[in-house]
Amino acid sequence: MIQYGEILEQTDLFAGIESNDIEAMMGCLNARSMEYEKNEMLLWEGDKVNDIGIVLSGHGRSIKEDISGKTVIVTLLEKGSLIGVLLAASRERRSPVSVQALGHLSVLFIPMENVLKRCTKACARHDRLLRNVLDGIAEKALILHDRNDCLIKPSVREKVLTYLTGLAKAQGSCTITLPFDRCAMAEYLNVDRSALSRELSKMRKDGLIDFYKNNFKLLYNKF
Repeated sequence: MIQYGEILEQTDLFAGIESNDIEAMMGCLNARSMEYEKNEMLLWEGDKVNDIGIVLSGHGRSIKEDISGKTVIVTLLEKGSLIGVLLAASRERRSPVSVQALGHLSVLFIPMENVLKRCTKACARHDRLLRNVLDGIAEKALILHDRNDCLIKPSVREKVLTYLTGLAKAQGSCTITLPFDRCAMAEYLNVDRSALSRELSKMRKDGLIDFYKNNFKLLYNKF
């Protein structure tokens, strides 16, 4: 099996577990890796989810189509992101979203049943993994909460400010790089692309932000 210890050691799911121990757990967990190319689907809406996915490299997104056929981005995925952790922990729940690669994407899948069942050796590292999974479930719920907080804002400006401020807080910097282009940003904020472009220009004129392509700098310094 390819060595994943050093990569996984940096993820929240394997926090507190040393690289060598992670490698030793892979066989017990029956983990498997998958590679995807740009626009390839990892998961379709309606699929049953039994595995936790961990993004090893690349970017992806979970998406859903509304009744008009418009694509709405639900969450964005990057290195270390978990895929399907809420669904894998539920019983017989089918996915309400599809998951798509935004470029070359590498994902490690671990059957949830192998995480939840008691390790035959009752090892401390497996107990730690289970605690990390529970933390991951809580974190995923908070991510969805933050996403909803952005969507419920009444104006395009408020949506943009809420999203950019959240990114700045997470990255600890007023200079941030968005993981997608302007079209995808409009989809994520659930706004018209032209309306978004107009509002971004107004916000730059008003001294709130500056940007070039997907590189943004917050000038209002309130994060």
